[in-house]
Amino acid sequence: MEALARRKVSADDYVDILDFYARQMHVLDALNLEAYADTFTEDGAVDHAHRGERVEGRAAMMRSMEAALPRYRDVAVRHWFDHLLIEPAENGWHVVYYSLVTRTDAEGKVDFEPTFTVEDDLVRLGNGEIRTRLRVVHRDEPAGAGE
Repeated sequence: MEALARRKVSADDYVDILDFYARQMHVLDALNLEAYADTFTEDGAVDHAHRGERVEGRAAMMRSMEAALPRYRDVAVRHWFDHLLIEPAENGWHVVYYSLVTRTDAEGKVDFEPTFTVEDDLVRLGNGEIRTRLRVVHRDEPAGAGE
């Protein structure tokens, strides 16, 4: 059981983090890109490790998301997170979780994106709000793939 040992976060922080993710994903799924970008620190970054693509800063995030918008038009997008491991870190928390993205068309057909493991560094601002400082997205692969 030593492998499962971890530093615990407070119940209040845990609830605040879950609430942050729910709100962050609701604005993303609504394609409210500006509100989504605002859930990151001003110098926040998203690193799609599987593509070798890193986007830094809110303005660059907006450009990247706007370029991807055609893929999400005429579908209902949903981001599903689960199995969150939340650990205290310097100035905030390090969170690792699984992510599944679905796209539902007008007839109700659901398409699944590949699954991902995501690592976030979250910080709490002076006003108490939580922001993502760094998000690293890893596309899931079978064990031993790419060897």
